[in-house]
Amino acid sequence: MTPRSEGEILQSPNLKSFRFADLKMATKNFRPDSVLGEGGFGSVFKGWIDENSLTAAKPGTGTIIAVKRLNPEGLQGHREWLAELNYLGQLHHPHLVKLIGYCLEDEHRLLVYEFMPRGSLENHLFRRGSYFQPLSWSLRMKVALGAAKGLAFLHNAETKNYNAKLSDFGLAKDGPTGDKSHVSTRVMGTYGYAAPEYLATRHLTARSDVYSFGVVLLELLSGRRAVDKNRPTGEHNLVEWARPYLSNKRKIYRVLDSRLEGQYSMEAALKTATLASRCLSAEAKFRPRMNEVVTALEQLQDLGESGTNLNNVSKAPRVRRRSTGDANNGRSVSAYPRPSASPLYA
Repeated sequence: MTPRSEGEILQSPNLKSFRFADLKMATKNFRPDSVLGEGGFGSVFKGWIDENSLTAAKPGTGTIIAVKRLNPEGLQGHREWLAELNYLGQLHHPHLVKLIGYCLEDEHRLLVYEFMPRGSLENHLFRRGSYFQPLSWSLRMKVALGAAKGLAFLHNAETKNYNAKLSDFGLAKDGPTGDKSHVSTRVMGTYGYAAPEYLATRHLTARSDVYSFGVVLLELLSGRRAVDKNRPTGEHNLVEWARPYLSNKRKIYRVLDSRLEGQYSMEAALKTATLASRCLSAEAKFRPRMNEVVTALEQLQDLGESGTNLNNVSKAPRVRRRSTGDANNGRSVSAYPRPSASPLYA
């Protein structure tokens, strides 16, 4: 990795430049038990800083932070790190995880984010066991709407009033220049979420983001991971397996998370599945824009709040169990850190 200067960083009065030694101390020397998540960039560590001075604090005291450390041997490099820093250093929105600062020292590249105490969507959605209750249908739809609004904002759509937050710009570089509608990148990001045209051409566009959002929406519908080698043969790739069933009223049950029986109407399930199918269109031009996705999800949320008969969805409805989110006054689960395609290209 070639060391670069801070001259490339866009100035922002809200960003602090951290010393590597301070972040090393704040994260307990980047100990494995401090890891919050991992990706192509490297790892995210939990740390503590003093609320006022923003210097390293004793673990368990002060303000909790999430420190994203770039792995020099990973899939991303200085340019991707710089793009993420410059974008999030300038953009402020309720749907974006707040960037507190950065560290650029010798070969070290780190980003310091606000800590999301409720954990990642991934942890809440895929954890199993009798102790954990599955995320409810209503909460999953609220998270989907929040994520869609975050992407729509980054695609220059004006949105407001939501709770979920986006983080992890796994494919981020600079946006398109001149009359180009795409940027060319190295293939990176999390396997299973990247659009087919990006994998084939390395051209990244806003419609590539829509595809990646469709994968996440499908995960919310099914309770399955985008890629799961522990599934039976033919079901390893969620999109490939689920695609034939998404617009089929008789077969949609094969995709829907069985733990959610009785929580949604048939109309809502089919409309959500159809929206996911549109987002996952093999040809980018047939995918909706993110502001269209937001509108569709808002209408679905209104449908759920209108008291539609929930018993029309399953053959054997059962009493709904309270989910983790319901026990917290309906506030949405934060999505940190969440694998994603780049949401930076309009």
